[in-house]
Amino acid sequence: MNQQMAKAHREALMARMNGGVAIFRAGPERIRNRDTHYRFRPDSDFWYLTGLREPDAVAVLIPDAVKDSYVLFVRPRDPEMETWNGRRTGVEGAKELYGADAAYPIAALDTELPKLLRGASRLHFTTGHDSDFDRKLLGWLHEMFMRTRDGVTGPPELVEAGVALHELRLFKSSEEIAALRRCAELTNRGHRAAMSAVREGCGEWELEALIDGAFRAGGGWGVGYPSIVAAGANATVLHYNTNNERVGKGSCLLVDAGAECDGYTADVTRCAPASGRFSAPQRALYEIVLASQLAGIAAALPGRSFVSVHDTSTRVLIEGLISLGLLTGSVEEALASGSYKRFYMHRTSHWLGLDVHDVGTYFITAADGSKQSRPLQPGMVLTVEPGLYVNADDEAAPAAFRGIGIRIEDDVLVTAEGNDVLTKDIPKSIADVEALHGGAADTSGASAASHAGSSASAMSAGHARLGARA
Repeated sequence: MNQQMAKAHREALMARMNGGVAIFRAGPERIRNRDTHYRFRPDSDFWYLTGLREPDAVAVLIPDAVKDSYVLFVRPRDPEMETWNGRRTGVEGAKELYGADAAYPIAALDTELPKLLRGASRLHFTTGHDSDFDRKLLGWLHEMFMRTRDGVTGPPELVEAGVALHELRLFKSSEEIAALRRCAELTNRGHRAAMSAVREGCGEWELEALIDGAFRAGGGWGVGYPSIVAAGANATVLHYNTNNERVGKGSCLLVDAGAECDGYTADVTRCAPASGRFSAPQRALYEIVLASQLAGIAAALPGRSFVSVHDTSTRVLIEGLISLGLLTGSVEEALASGSYKRFYMHRTSHWLGLDVHDVGTYFITAADGSKQSRPLQPGMVLTVEPGLYVNADDEAAPAAFRGIGIRIEDDVLVTAEGNDVLTKDIPKSIADVEALHGGAADTSGASAASHAGSSASAMSAGHARLGARA
């Protein structure tokens, strides 16, 4: 997040605020255990507006201010503490390096921030992230209201800060898209490393190390969320991330992992057979999911509703489930009853950006007052990630399918012309995935895997091969 970007973000937000004062926090360091902290990562809203990667900082925006419209509270320079924990920006650095009009040490928050709130028409703030800070803020406001006889007034209106800010974050600038492309490049390296290395008997944790290591080795911040490396029946657990079991014989590996770069993250899922070849049941489910995903991507077009991606993908999944005998009846009956949710229990898409489940509303209010799925527009980035999961204990399912989980996920940028799959270089056709097994992982990010899906005839052939085993 360079300072030119952060400044543009601040100016865009202040133009939307309709006056008042906005407060954003970087967040505190968090204890992992005893006196060991988690590696600090700033709150995404704060990072978007400041580009400052330090804990305990507070940013204040005052669009109607005569002089200081951007104020930062930061930790002061401290040679002794910096010897232990690294250099701090300090008050002068907040102005010189991060463009603040005014800056104060964080210890001055109790005295200086209430002054900035006096007379404001409204306060833009998001509660619930830090109860201690929330209590302090409410205390300052209460004190101001108790001093009305002295002519002291505080903001009478509290506005959720995300109302204006998150709409801005939903639409990515060219610089943000470049950061997401970098995330995709490193994610490509990590997934290729895992697909090349997976073997029956290897540890999920070993593959996780390869993936996460590729992200850091390529210059990324690390992972955008804990990597899911799930072999066999573990792949039917949607957010499995203990990654502490060995890959069983004949298992299919599901990896859901994304690199974080400059605060932005990718979010990609791929599956690969530990033996180097998908079994007939694995292939049958994989072909259905791939066909569903490609249909969903094709539906992610400007003007189409967000929910249409899910609806399109789900219909393809249901058709495939019926063809395999995992569901009975018609597609319409399955949709009406929800019977398909036994095998597909999540949504197909979510926004992507600074957060893996990024901000932005999914519904808009129509002229008649009803809520409608919002239309996709250029600059939006979303995932497309259908899946099928057959629980190992599902005695009603054919035995051949039990314990198989398949998900395929890509990151899609909506453009004026259609869409651009940012993660298209990560192999996902059956031929490309199987060909990568046992080979040297391409960590350059230069080789592009085929993005074409299986044809309908290939899908049918896969189902026929399954035959009586289903």
